[in-house]
Amino acid sequence: MGRSAHVDRFAADHLPPKDRWPEFIFELPELHYPEQLNCAPRLLDSHVAAGRGERPAIVDAAGTRTYAQLLDDANRIASVLRNDLGLVPGARVLIRGFNNAVFAASWLGVVKAGCIAVSTMPLLRTKELTEVIEKAQVGAAICDRRLADEFDRAAQACPSMQQVVYSHDDGTDGLTARMHRQSGAPVNADTAADDVCMIAFTSGTTGKPKGTMHFHRDVLAVCDTFSAKLTKPRIDDVFMGSPPLAFTFGLGGVLLFPLHAGASVVMLEKPTPDAMLEAIARERVTTVYTAPTAYRAMTPLVAGYGVTSLHTCVSAGETLPLATRAGWQEKTGIKIIDGIGSTEMLHIFIAAAGDDIRPGATGKPVPGYKACVLGDDEKPVRNGTVGRLAVKGPTGCRYLADDRQLQYVSGGWNLTGDSYIEDDDGYFYYQARSDDMIISAGYNIAGPEVESALLSHVDVLECAVVGVPDEDRGQIVQAFVVLRDGIVGDDALAKRLQDHVKAEIAPYKYPRRVAFLPALPRTETGKLQRFKLRQGT
Repeated sequence: MGRSAHVDRFAADHLPPKDRWPEFIFELPELHYPEQLNCAPRLLDSHVAAGRGERPAIVDAAGTRTYAQLLDDANRIASVLRNDLGLVPGARVLIRGFNNAVFAASWLGVVKAGCIAVSTMPLLRTKELTEVIEKAQVGAAICDRRLADEFDRAAQACPSMQQVVYSHDDGTDGLTARMHRQSGAPVNADTAADDVCMIAFTSGTTGKPKGTMHFHRDVLAVCDTFSAKLTKPRIDDVFMGSPPLAFTFGLGGVLLFPLHAGASVVMLEKPTPDAMLEAIARERVTTVYTAPTAYRAMTPLVAGYGVTSLHTCVSAGETLPLATRAGWQEKTGIKIIDGIGSTEMLHIFIAAAGDDIRPGATGKPVPGYKACVLGDDEKPVRNGTVGRLAVKGPTGCRYLADDRQLQYVSGGWNLTGDSYIEDDDGYFYYQARSDDMIISAGYNIAGPEVESALLSHVDVLECAVVGVPDEDRGQIVQAFVVLRDGIVGDDALAKRLQDHVKAEIAPYKYPRRVAFLPALPRTETGKLQRFKLRQGT
């Protein structure tokens, strides 16, 4: 145990009891980190100290930021937090913005200052932001002025939110002006390796947000395992990805992994398939992180662009269909590295690369991790038997003040909520989600949250939401709606309900199909029979 730098002890005080933590394993020598550790200097300062300050770090719509410039930005933001806002190590700072150099520098600056980064996706609405702020008792924020409306409403509803600095704001109190008033001197809090440096939120199956707490050592652990062992990035690689930086898949692939390797990354605020292909060709991108949905969308377009620079493509967030893998490989010659990760584990823990890839299999445990398939008795099942995926390694689940810790962690294992089969060669094959989570285009969508949004519409009496298979998105959200007396269910009303959901919660969660029923199927005791809805009966 290192010497904690946290003056604000909220995070430490709200970690689950240690007897509810998973077992952590650090068998690889590179996972033996010093007791005092701040992950940001390893990602950033170390490259400048090694004479690589003039190398490109981030390319976005505003231009190129070198490692030296990014370090200066991060130090100045850390000074803004300390000097202007008076924040102490351990304070939670919400970051709201698009994928760009400002978001990246803000995340690094928060961590450098010893504070805790609470990143949020641009699509989140007021209700969701409010829940995050209240759960983590966030007191300060760095918010992109273009995303201020939803945030401002959330901030007004949360007494803990006392201070906000706006980026992309030309005012004298905007982030840029405040940064210019700082010296740019190095700022690196002397944090412990096991001080919390980030809280990543996931909705889970209930729609109630869960904050997953990760340490400084965890950030480096995912770099030293999945990235270093499977993708093996080089200093001259150019990364790019579509996931938001607030999504841990995106944080790794679009920030942590390239910086850890001393490489560069292209950040797109709107990563449409065409925009991604254009960027690959223009910036000579070598490494892409995105969901199967994006690979499917890019495959028929790829012939119109020069993508010969590509050599590594990583997929996660949803199951990679065989047809998607085959189609992309046919067009590009590249075998997609499929992987499964989770917000609780921070990043990918089962995957395969190169000649180890077996179509249909997710892969094997990433070096540094162990996995098995458990039965209902929580004992390993025979190979070839469907059961619950269990994993352990240098990272693991620590929920912020949440009894659901007992559901995710059992017997030292992290139980991911996925059903898998392991074969005799140690390969793991995904079967289904073990719960009612809907995974659509790489996003986790909790059915109850969508139901709550639908039920707030005046015409809806009751409803149920399930995930149904979809060729393009893996799954899509389908809503079954029972209307109030006198209301006619038609295409126009279905569209109004979809728009209503988009206005209530993040738009990607809206039901892409809406069916009207006279009643929902229930048992004699009133329990909803979701399986009948999935079967279309």
